[in-house]
Amino acid sequence: MSISDQLDKASAQLKGLSEKASAAEANANAAKAKDKADLEQRVETAEATAKQASDNMKGSAKETKDEINQWWGQVQDNWKSLIAKVRKDSDEDKANLKADRAEKRAERAEAHAAKEVEFANTAIEEAEYQVLNAALARLDAEDAAAAT
Repeated sequence: MSISDQLDKASAQLKGLSEKASAAEANANAAKAKDKADLEQRVETAEATAKQASDNMKGSAKETKDEINQWWGQVQDNWKSLIAKVRKDSDEDKANLKADRAEKRAERAEAHAAKEVEFANTAIEEAEYQVLNAALARLDAEDAAAAT
């Protein structure tokens, strides 16, 4: 695969990521409307989408057995465990929702959301680095092939 093809593919993936981030931002802004039924539906939809994306990523990591994908599979396992705990905590909080606990639940949910956004930002930064590093590696490979 040429560097141009690689960069085109990576660019398309980054564009898709940007579009997803924009949609997530729109959903967050829409949550300000405080229409509980709509917000509950958005939460359900976002949860299902996040679970499917995580399952898809885990599945693609299982398709190949190289070291990076094994590591990424472990990251995904850890991620799924964290998300399961966060959701379990959230479900328990909902079951015990009382006025004196509602504020703590909201603060915890906000803290989790902030950390998830921070994680996503870090992942985007790392993705950009990996794309550029892969392009550089491809150029090095092409130079090495041309030198022989």
